[in-house]
Amino acid sequence: MDFKLTSPVFQEGAYIPKKHTGEGPDASPQLKWTDPPAGTKSLALICDDPDAPVGTWVHWVIWGIKPDARELPEGVPTKEAAANGTKQGINDFKKIGYGGPMPPRGSDHRYFFKLYALDTEINLAPGATKKALLDAMKGHVLAETQIMGRYKR
Repeated sequence: MDFKLTSPVFQEGAYIPKKHTGEGPDASPQLKWTDPPAGTKSLALICDDPDAPVGTWVHWVIWGIKPDARELPEGVPTKEAAANGTKQGINDFKKIGYGGPMPPRGSDHRYFFKLYALDTEINLAPGATKKALLDAMKGHVLAETQIMGRYKR
């Protein structure tokens, strides 16, 4: 069975609801996935926008997701760490946790939510950057999946 990431609030390539953007409450969208490959010890997720005027803009960095988890609920609290061991990094808004779409007016941007199944647990302090997470994941990615949503103001 394929490792697949979906969302009940937007379909692949469709528009992300305002509720999950900087124009709304800025709540992270609910994300669901199928069983990761055997040997998965943790999961990590990165959301970014490659269409930003300054280059790829990071919206969310989260890791330490338990291998038996099958979803991230809507509105994950923007805290460095959760009781279940999940940790969040800093986004390009210079904040911890999820920062939703807020592209310049008139531009249609793509937002890629990429989920990684890892053969290890990542030992990074909360507040780490996307680059630090990608470096820590090198050689440990068993599989990855993604869903892309769009937003235009």
